[in-house]
Amino acid sequence: MSKHEFFFKIATTADEFEQIHRLNYQTFSEEIPQHAKNEEQKLVDPFHAENTYIICVKENEVIGMTAIRDKRPFSLDRKIGPVEQSLSFPVFFPCEVRLLSVKKEYRNGRVFLGLAQFLIKYCLKKGYDIAFISGTVRQLKLYGQLGFQPFAQLTGTDEALFQPMYLTKKTFDESIAGRILPPTIPFLPGPVQITKKVMNALSTTPISHRSEHYKEKIARAKDMLAKLVNSKYVHIFLGSGTLANDVVAGQLSLESGRGLILANGEFGSRLVEQAKRFGLQFDVLEKDWGQAFTRDELISAISETTSWIWAVHSETSSGMLNDLGLLKEISEKYELKLCLDCISSLGAIEIDLDGVFLATGVSGKAIRGLTGLSFVFHHHEVQPSLALPKFLDLGTYMAKGSVPFSQSSNLLEALLAALEDVNRETFEKVIETHTFLKNQLIEFGFTIISEHNSSPMILTIEIPSGVSSVVIGDILYHHGYQLHYESDYLQQRNWIQIACIDHYDKADLEKMTNLLNRVIAYEQKSTQHTLVNGQ
Repeated sequence: MSKHEFFFKIATTADEFEQIHRLNYQTFSEEIPQHAKNEEQKLVDPFHAENTYIICVKENEVIGMTAIRDKRPFSLDRKIGPVEQSLSFPVFFPCEVRLLSVKKEYRNGRVFLGLAQFLIKYCLKKGYDIAFISGTVRQLKLYGQLGFQPFAQLTGTDEALFQPMYLTKKTFDESIAGRILPPTIPFLPGPVQITKKVMNALSTTPISHRSEHYKEKIARAKDMLAKLVNSKYVHIFLGSGTLANDVVAGQLSLESGRGLILANGEFGSRLVEQAKRFGLQFDVLEKDWGQAFTRDELISAISETTSWIWAVHSETSSGMLNDLGLLKEISEKYELKLCLDCISSLGAIEIDLDGVFLATGVSGKAIRGLTGLSFVFHHHEVQPSLALPKFLDLGTYMAKGSVPFSQSSNLLEALLAALEDVNRETFEKVIETHTFLKNQLIEFGFTIISEHNSSPMILTIEIPSGVSSVVIGDILYHHGYQLHYESDYLQQRNWIQIACIDHYDKADLEKMTNLLNRVIAYEQKSTQHTLVNGQ
């Protein structure tokens, strides 16, 4: 989609609804004599308050639309009885699609296609398993190309006959519209696109975690992980990054002295919470999100009783990278044990854990394996401790070669396949993508959070005041670009994030940023129009 073409969205403004009523009138009063004509030349649907409208916008003009409603009875229920009774298969979460309309001068198929593709993504995201429509008999071929299938008897009058039809994911996928729909491109910090190689590894026949074959595989995975970050030891846990950080908290509970936790984002704050849950004694050095810690601030926060520091390396919430070199230097100078959350940075950038006491990572982000495994890295020997829950005791894992409990050989196979593709070229690609996107966004005039201390794995954009980050994120998602915007901490700040850890074509990056720019400009203009007109 070039920057000069139309785009699709959910209608939200008074001006968009006004245009919807006029287009509804043009189609279903003037062109198809389903409703009487009137002087206002507007037709407000009787279910307007319950409808969600998908619209096609060119510049500031609504040129196409359709409406979705899930409240029963459907209009089709009133015509043929409960729609389920006319089907040979069960349905669970249906919706009804109505008022499919495109201005005559734009009926070249592309707008209908875009509406259908947006519709199927919207329905899947909402959890609907089937959509019903009364399709005009004048356009049955078009409906078929979009994936709609006829059922039941015709309704309406001789002047305006309609065919009941349904759309499911299966019928859409088999249609022309479905076959040419490109897959959604994720720009998320996780999960990421999973390669066929990794998926094939995941589907291998499971083997016992007690077998020698499994022990050989986990030893190979540990060796690859340790070499990746220059760590002497690493242990693999069945669970998320939160589990790995709890393991670190458990080890810190065995240390004497107080700790210092650094928090300049959501994930630093989560370390604070985890430390509190373990009853650790610590101080907190807190800064605004996206603000870097200075040498003087760090030194001032260290007391005579401080024995360890715990920090996030790549603070995903704001897109910033905390200075590992500075943290190592200060930890060495003041003889502090440095612990790092490397969950977002592992696999995205080069990391040297020499001089780091404990560090954590996961399989499902930049490593590009499947979510479900987490890692704890260290250089020292660790003994089991009865003071800790067994599942969180790093010493227990060390004593048992990382396999004290049941584990998934399938996730391990997927991890091994993913690790084989992590190398220096991977890191260079992440930096290249980050640089390209950053330059594009700055050229468009966007405000980037942590611009001067940015982590190459993600970019954080501040959406202009008056424009909803959720609306923007939804529009991009329904166009096939899945940005990071649904987390509460992002919505509270009206931020959107673009992760750079997948492998992208430059053309896709250009299309995505052009669409993002065009959509935000449109929403800003719509907001200003609403303020001026007091709507």
